[in-house]
Amino acid sequence: QLQASGGGLVQAGDSLRLSCAASGRTFSNYNMGWFRQVPGKERQFVAAIRWTTGRTVYADSVKGRFTISRDNAKNTVYLQMNSLKPEDTAVYYCAASTSTLLVVVGNQYDYWGQGTLVTVSS
Repeated sequence: QLQASGGGLVQAGDSLRLSCAASGRTFSNYNMGWFRQVPGKERQFVAAIRWTTGRTVYADSVKGRFTISRDNAKNTVYLQMNSLKPEDTAVYYCAASTSTLLVVVGNQYDYWGQGTLVTVSS
């Protein structure tokens, strides 16, 4: 129901845009989030957006570089990643939460897409 795409191999300083296409249900009343995980490490919150209001929240490590947005017509959430750093290398996951609050904790999310790998070389 959530399909993430857009990952790839880029150099430090480059940009990438990840997409998360939602299908099978309407996520218009959900929070949508992006998380990332490096093998052997804990999953890390990246950004979230409240679909109805457009309100956003970001991890400090990506604030000012990443932008989360949504396209209601396409039922898709995006993560624009600029000024990428090698430490941004991870598998990125999109997720949907039915919480009425804009949540940043992974266990508050109910639906998860498959990951898309982002590799940033130095």
